[in-house]
Amino acid sequence: MLKHYIHVTKPGIIAGNLISVAGGFFLAARGDIDWQLFSATVIGLSLVVASGCAINNCIDRDIDARMQRTRNRVTVTGALSVRAALVFGIALGVVGFALLAVFTNAVSVAFAALGFVIYVVVYSLYMKRNSVYGTLVGALSGAVPPVVGYCAVTGQCDNAALILLLMFCLWQMPHSYAIAIFRFRDYATANIPVLPVAQGVGKARLHIVLYIAVFSLVSILLPLNGYTGVAFTAVACTTSFWWLVMALRGYRRDVDIHSWARQVFAFSIFIITALSVSMALDFNEVVTNASPHLAGI
Repeated sequence: MLKHYIHVTKPGIIAGNLISVAGGFFLAARGDIDWQLFSATVIGLSLVVASGCAINNCIDRDIDARMQRTRNRVTVTGALSVRAALVFGIALGVVGFALLAVFTNAVSVAFAALGFVIYVVVYSLYMKRNSVYGTLVGALSGAVPPVVGYCAVTGQCDNAALILLLMFCLWQMPHSYAIAIFRFRDYATANIPVLPVAQGVGKARLHIVLYIAVFSLVSILLPLNGYTGVAFTAVACTTSFWWLVMALRGYRRDVDIHSWARQVFAFSIFIITALSVSMALDFNEVVTNASPHLAGI
């Protein structure tokens, strides 16, 4: 039974968010790490994310039943009742938000709440089922964790927090569209209006290229504004360039579009992990650009 409760929280999503929240936290800490605050932030946000995932499983059980990838989820098979999953999800959220409220600050809690509401209410209940823009809404909620980590230290929403929000939101788009392409049949069967299904794979491919191009530019705003150093810049430029080259390969005549989409997706995991680790390690102890406006824009 324990494994069913673990399964409903989507551990893979939690793990991915752990990396990004840690990256944001260490970037803001600049080597002066409060380990109690770090632990509370990571655990608290992980519980909030787990809560959102558990509640999402309850909401999406009809969709999940029609998709090959998700039809064995515990809320679909009945291994865990919807009531049990919902109560468990709410309990996780209460504990998670309590930890953030006690140990962090109002800004971090506000961003965590914003991400939670967008994911559970706006995305899961309506946008995912009814709009081609559901992916963009979901991307906004997915971009919140590094901002929560960053603001837990600073207590304010400054330029770096906004850059992180934009950077991770832009990253989510090609990541999600790639999944929708190689899982095209699943999404079509479940009648989910993701871009490849609603407007064609060709348009989704173009959007992948454009989003990666903009993501590449936004990622270097951190060093341009003095938050990170040369190492982060090198990692950001190298990985972004290669990701863009990989995306452009989708236009080759002999391309296997599903294999290509899997490659774009796999590299998206690598690049966001590399950037999260880089920003955690290659921070500037003193921000050199004190301007209230973003440099490079």
